[in-house]
Amino acid sequence: MFVRIVKMSFHLEHIATFESIFEEKKQFIRASKGCNLLELYQDKNNPEIFFTYSYWETPQDLENYRNSELFTTVWAKTKALFNDKPEAWSVDKKVSLQ
Repeated sequence: MFVRIVKMSFHLEHIATFESIFEEKKQFIRASKGCNLLELYQDKNNPEIFFTYSYWETPQDLENYRNSELFTTVWAKTKALFNDKPEAWSVDKKVSLQ
């Protein structure tokens, strides 16, 4: 399993629209084959910055999602709201304490 982290920055006036898109689609994204967890974070100091964390069984599962109609539709709506280029990382989780 690995974690996909995506950093996105939005114009202030588009934050509510992004949150609405995420709320509408989050269950479908989470239900994608191989997705074990989906989380959304907002930066405490800069409300324009958001992060998604998603846990995937395999890189192929993530690629299948990224090639899906769901991703294409969500990403097209979301990227129109950006005020900066998004960044993404695929990382292996080494330690998790709860």
